[in-house]
Amino acid sequence: MKYPKLREIGEAIRALIKGPYTSKYPFEPHTPPKKFRGKPIPDDEYCIGCMACSEVCPPDAIEVVDDPEKGIRKIYRYYDRCIFCGQCEVNCITEKGVQMSNEYDLAAFDRNKLRCEQEFELVLCEKCGAIIGSKKHLLWLVKKLGPLAYGNFPLILTAQKELKTLMPDIPPSSHPSSESPPRVRSDVFRILCPKCRHEALIFDQYGH
Repeated sequence: MKYPKLREIGEAIRALIKGPYTSKYPFEPHTPPKKFRGKPIPDDEYCIGCMACSEVCPPDAIEVVDDPEKGIRKIYRYYDRCIFCGQCEVNCITEKGVQMSNEYDLAAFDRNKLRCEQEFELVLCEKCGAIIGSKKHLLWLVKKLGPLAYGNFPLILTAQKELKTLMPDIPPSSHPSSESPPRVRSDVFRILCPKCRHEALIFDQYGH
């Protein structure tokens, strides 16, 4: 007959004194340990709709839907797909846009209750209507870059429009006899996508 080792005896004594390690959940509330990765909760104050979290989500539990006609971006978070890996929190560019919580009991009969929805205003190219980014994202970049933001027209023009310091009477570039209005030099003072800005800088109103 093998006798128990001293370590095993010590563990048995500690178990008798301290009681079992496991909790009595669900009969009693369970407090998760530190650094527990529970339900990821977005913070509307710091989340800027940059899509960084959706790009790094392994199970594709974060869906981004853009509607250029309405000028809005919707972000859906599906907690029934989430594996609570914490990549959305780690890769958040604002570092506070989404936080892992201690909430772990997410069981539900209706999957619609396991979904979170956010909405952001989009900034579109004033020539072709291409999506440049969410307005909140561009304003965050302006604040982050400071004076360096003046080197990027879409950033600084978006900030000026938000502060209502931008003059709206920019000379029009449309030609009444042209189905496709040409790019002119004055277009550089508009919010343009990279392609349209390149054309405005290279071509004048005569197409040269």
